[in-house]
Amino acid sequence: MEALLRRGTDPVLRVGDLALDPVGKKVWRGEREISLTAKEFRLLAYLMSHSGAVISRTRLLNNVWDLSFDPETKVVDVYIRYLRSKIESVDEKPLIKTVRGFGYVISA
Repeated sequence: MEALLRRGTDPVLRVGDLALDPVGKKVWRGEREISLTAKEFRLLAYLMSHSGAVISRTRLLNNVWDLSFDPETKVVDVYIRYLRSKIESVDEKPLIKTVRGFGYVISA
C-alpha cells in the first residue's frame, strides 16, 4: 500500500462494491460505511491488496499479526468471521471465500 501512495495513484482498494481507503482508514460496501477495528482493517487491506490470490493462514499471521511462525491458533479464522459478519449482509454477495486446506481469497 505504501508503494501505491508513493506513486500518487488512487490508493483506494476495490473488490466488487467493497472499497477500502488506507489513508482515511475507511471501508464501504456500496453506500454503507463499515466500522472495523485496527486489526480487522489491516487484515482486510492485506486481503484486498492481494485480491484474487489465495492467502494462507501462515502468510496472514506473518503479514497482519507480525508472527514469523504458525502457533496453530485460530485467530485468523476468528477475524475472518468478524470481517464476514461486518462486510457481508444477508442480501449481499459473499466476497471472502475459504479455500479448504489452503487459506482465504477475496474476490467479486
